[in-house]
Amino acid sequence: MDEGLLQRIEAFLVESAIPQSVFGHETARDPRLVHDLRAGRRCGRRLVCRMEHFMNKWRADRRAGHVRPRGDLRFSQPRHQGEN
Repeated sequence: MDEGLLQRIEAFLVESAIPQSVFGHETARDPRLVHDLRAGRRCGRRLVCRMEHFMNKWRADRRAGHVRPRGDLRFSQPRHQGEN
């Protein structure tokens, strides 16, 4: 695996505030992906492309104003009127 890839993923996780388990689930349906990459897991070209695509798409969506916080349950359900 490209050692720079893990550094780019780490920087993306800080930038996006996306939990590592959500990133892994979104890119590979594997919530332990980032943990395993830190432990030395090697991945193929298809997975690398999916991770790069996810990060690039998130950044493009953020620039377009279409990004909302991910992995935060407070944003997954509509709030009812009268709640604090």
